[in-house]
Amino acid sequence: MEAEENVIPPKIGFSKPNKASEGRVVGFIDIGTNSVRLLLVQIDRQGTFRYLTKQKETVRLGEKGFIDRILQPAAMQRAGLVCKKFVELARAYGAAELIAVATSATRDASNKVQFLEMLKNKAKLEVCPISGAEEARLIYLGVSSGLRIGASRALFIDIGGGSTEISLGDQKHYYYLNSLNLGAIRLTNIFLPAEKGPVSQKRYRTIKAHVKKIAAPAVKSLSDQKITWAVGSSGTIETLGKMAFFYTQGAERKNPEVLEYGDLKKVVKEICALSLEERGKFPGINSHRADIIIAGAAILEVLMEELGLSKIRISKRGLREGLLEDYLSKSAHSDLRAQLSVRKRSVMQLGLTCHFDETHALFVARLALELFDSARAIGIYEFRDEERELLEYAALLHDIGLLLSYDKHHAYAYHIIKESNLAGFNSEEIEILANLAYFHKKTGGIKKKDPRFEGLKKSSVKSIRVLSALLRLAEGLDRSRAGIISHVRFYIVSTKTVVLEMHAQRECQLELWEVENQIKYFKKIFGYNLSCKVLFEPSPRYLEAKDEKRT
Repeated sequence: MEAEENVIPPKIGFSKPNKASEGRVVGFIDIGTNSVRLLLVQIDRQGTFRYLTKQKETVRLGEKGFIDRILQPAAMQRAGLVCKKFVELARAYGAAELIAVATSATRDASNKVQFLEMLKNKAKLEVCPISGAEEARLIYLGVSSGLRIGASRALFIDIGGGSTEISLGDQKHYYYLNSLNLGAIRLTNIFLPAEKGPVSQKRYRTIKAHVKKIAAPAVKSLSDQKITWAVGSSGTIETLGKMAFFYTQGAERKNPEVLEYGDLKKVVKEICALSLEERGKFPGINSHRADIIIAGAAILEVLMEELGLSKIRISKRGLREGLLEDYLSKSAHSDLRAQLSVRKRSVMQLGLTCHFDETHALFVARLALELFDSARAIGIYEFRDEERELLEYAALLHDIGLLLSYDKHHAYAYHIIKESNLAGFNSEEIEILANLAYFHKKTGGIKKKDPRFEGLKKSSVKSIRVLSALLRLAEGLDRSRAGIISHVRFYIVSTKTVVLEMHAQRECQLELWEVENQIKYFKKIFGYNLSCKVLFEPSPRYLEAKDEKRT
């Protein structure tokens, strides 16, 4: 959980860490122009990882620094104190390695050597200043690793305090990297250095004109590129997205993960008319960003105008996650990670974090897909391709609540998945997965107006009810957790009856009993009676054991 942003002096409060018992703990520190961020992860032998903590502190390292290119002593002290605390926290978690980078404010400073020496001596931290192009590459890695892009090309925009990084890429490769000397703090220092009152439209147009001039070469380079969709990261874009969401909520329901150009324009007009104090109270804003949000908005507005972007998707990932992805890509497990999709990797990651029974989860997922494929083949329901994938992931995660409780593990699984921020999934898909995990344990029906369905599309509710019927069957088919059922399929014997054929390696009374408990719900969902047929196909191991018992 990220620490709250603090202005001077930083007050860092850390919860007592759970010391790592397995795997290698690695920390990543991003020393930015506005904030210092920490990510601590534990990487296991398979190359999977779990988050230990994320921290963020506002230090304003770049204050007053973009005109004379000098980091101010007070700002360096704030950054140094935060870095020292982060290093201490990493050590408390048993970190074997710390990777720290510094971005725009540090790389542009004439006194960066003194700053880096101070961090080395006082915080015991070796920091590497990175170029703008490398910053853009790492942001691309961090953001793209949390999205399902495939072969389509996405534009990535990250507005920092001192610079704006732009990249273009698909799931596996980037094709364009650039860093512009445009940042929320940089432009505030130049155009709004001591502005306390409203910002006139004339002043705002002046800022936009400057942004347009600096961004012109990048816009020209990207003008002939096919951009399927755009993604924005950084605190500035996240804040603007929240402000637009709260501002437009009364008019119509909006997606909080997407910022539309029209809504951005409306928000900008509103906040320019407010004083600094009033701006800090605008719904959705982080008050610590009130002084720099107008300059940041000007950057985003110009880029969306010039590149013809009607909307931009918002990501919470960024440079820290890019450092982690870069680290893992150079590890011994990089080939294994490359074989998994973003979504499959994030699902398995969550399962491993919750110490799930991987063998059982994979077994139930395989049976669930066999049920799905045979049900679609005989035409008892018109399934969509995306439902198959969601069923598989729900099957993998259905039992993760056992980490906290046996009796209520379905309820805990629901909440864990809802709050997990699974990479590659949108909020609607995460809701579907969470609800499937919740309803997998039930034997009765699911009410169409269940409070958990509030805000979901009708098609999503329908998917939950249908897929839950298959997941319940698949779970029941491994009730003994012994892998007795090797294969399953549906076939139709009449206009009213479907047979579930189960290939069993030995007696499966427990599994059969669990399946029979779902017959009523199956008929309610699909409109068919369900009967079971067991084909006994004993495994060699079972026959050997039986022979030994006779002798």
